[in-house]
Parts: sequence; C-alpha cells; structure tokens
Amino acid sequence: MALKAIHVSDVPTLDHVPENPSVYSARFSQGVELKSSSFKIPKFLVVGHRGHGMNILHSSDARMKAIKENSITSFNAAAKFPIDYIEFDVQVTKDGCPVIFHDDYILSEDNGTVFERRVTELCLAEFLSYGPQKEPEKKGKSLLRKTKDGRILKWDVETDDSLCTLQEAFQKVEPSLGFNIELKFDDNIVYGEDYLTRVLQAVLQVVFEFAQGRPIIFSSFHPDAALLVRKLQDTYPVFFLTDGGTTIYYDVRRNSLEEAIKVCLEGGLEGIVSEVKGVFRNPGAVNKIKESKLSILTYGKLNNVTEAVYLQHLMGIDGVIVDLVKEISEEVSGMIKSSASEAASEEGEGKSKPQFSQKELAFLLKLIPELIQH
Repeated sequence: MALKAIHVSDVPTLDHVPENPSVYSARFSQGVELKSSSFKIPKFLVVGHRGHGMNILHSSDARMKAIKENSITSFNAAAKFPIDYIEFDVQVTKDGCPVIFHDDYILSEDNGTVFERRVTELCLAEFLSYGPQKEPEKKGKSLLRKTKDGRILKWDVETDDSLCTLQEAFQKVEPSLGFNIELKFDDNIVYGEDYLTRVLQAVLQVVFEFAQGRPIIFSSFHPDAALLVRKLQDTYPVFFLTDGGTTIYYDVRRNSLEEAIKVCLEGGLEGIVSEVKGVFRNPGAVNKIKESKLSILTYGKLNNVTEAVYLQHLMGIDGVIVDLVKEISEEVSGMIKSSASEAASEEGEGKSKPQFSQKELAFLLKLIPELIQH
C-alpha cells in the first residue's frame, strides 16, 4: 500500500512515542535517555554497511557478492554478529512509499535492450517488480547495475532476495538491531524545500509508526535534508554525512570536516559520518568535533582493515560502518574486551590509560599504508 504524504503537524511528537526513546538497544550493556543536547554514544559502534555489506559485482572477493545488499536477508544475516546497527539507503517512490535502495537508477534488460529508470519516478509496484519476487510463481524483471566506470553488470550474488520497503525492514528485521537510515538524494538535482519536506514526512510516518523502541539514527549527505529532518522531529539523532574533503562539491558545506561541524552546530545535529580517509588526512578535526560535543562515525573501504579500525578507536572515533561484518565485528569485540581488561589491570596498579597526542597519532596514521599491505 502506498503511504500518503502527511502535514508537518501530523508527524508524531515526543508525546506520541514510547517513553525514553533510546539510541541503545538490548545489544548495549547500558542505555540512557536520548536528548539532543546531551546525546552520547556509550561504546565503539560497529555498523553493517547496507546490512551484511555492500555488493561490488566486479570484485574478486566473494564476500562482496555473498548476499544481496539492502535486503531483509542481508539485514538479518548481519544481526547474527555482534554489531549495533545496520546502515541502509532510503528513497521515496512516486506514490509516497519509502523503499530501501542505494542507486539513483534501477536497470533492467529486455530482449537485449537495457532500460534505466529513476527510483523516485517509479510507483511502489513498479519498484518491487525488479529482481526476485516474493511469490514463487512470479518472475521479476532482470536486475542490472552500473559501475562507477560505466560498465553494466548482472546483479548476481550468491544469496539473492527481493527488494523491500522501510516498513518491511521494521517488521522483519531482528528488533534489537539499530537502524542507521540514510536519507538518499541525487547529488545532481537541486531539491526544493517542499519536495524535501514531503519525502521526509513519508519516511517519518513509517518510522514513528513502526520503530517501537528500535534505536534509530538518521543521516544524509544532503545538508538541507539533514537540517530539515531535525526540524521535523527531535526524537532521533541526525548525523551529517560528508566525504571529509576527499571529494569537492559545489556546496561548500560538503567539502571538509570543519564545514560539517558548522552544519551540525548551526542546525542542532548530533554528529558527523565521514569518509575515513578524510579523518586520517585531518586527524586534528577529531578533537574539534569532540570539543563541539558531537559524535563521529566513519565509512569507507579502510574500515574493512582491522588495523585502521583499531587506530580510529585510539583516536576517539565513536564507531565504524563496515562491509566485512563478521570479521570486523569479531575483531572489535575482542579489541574492546582486551582494552577493558587492560584498563582494569592498569587501574589496579595505579596506572592511567595512555593518551596519544595529535603528533603521536599523526605518526601512527603514516603507518596505515604499510598496515594495509598485510
């Protein structure tokens, strides 16, 4: 069923949601009330990228083609490991239904001709007609994907699944698993406030109706969307996504961690999600972020390297979004247990936890290229 757009005044307020909404779940050892002014992540988070990991169809690594990304199967596969959240991309169809899909366009082939449709120009029924169908007797349209270099590949994975809606994710995914909902918009389109409002209201309608205490974080690369979703609700934290200066955009707000800090402080956002290379190139920004009482998560290929994740833990990063969910989550669990054990031992011996200066961290960062060779 299509979800109808609603007026801002119809979006539930804090009085209409469960008491003490939390960013924490049964997966955390502790939880506190979620308040925008005092939002704090209590532990080093591991977040599954598009569920169990994104699909890279031309990769020689079979793990990148194991399970269809952004699917219910992928989300529940990720839930089997010690992670805190899954991250996924939400767009809204022409008839107002929030669906989970990363790319701006969806591709299919019929009689040797490739057809390309913008996801937001499809109605829900059209969107769900691509790929495997829930009804065994139905055959969906073929599903292709365009790579960054323009190649078009069949979307073949070891374990396939149907496309899904945001509502289905709430209803079918392990309830203790948090959702990092990325509000997805096309970088090449200038959106008006009315359009952004209509899209965000459709998403919020589903979240408030079906979240039922599930931890939620909103994020977006689109600064105006991030600021607007904060204005429309103050129940759940909002993070600003940025490449951290690794890519330059027309909108200067997207071009550095310093600009990201400004966006967050001016709009009352709770944190930043940065490309990890942006943090490694500018480690001093982490202190600025912390001094601004903001949280910071990272994403990127380097987050699939254990040494890079450990270094971020030392730097004070609050968590990582990863593709290799099994490997990184298990390493982080061991790392945190080891750190806790060492801290307890040092406390008993009257030692304090070692602190790293920016100069020392900068030196460690120079080791990253060496570390990832192994």
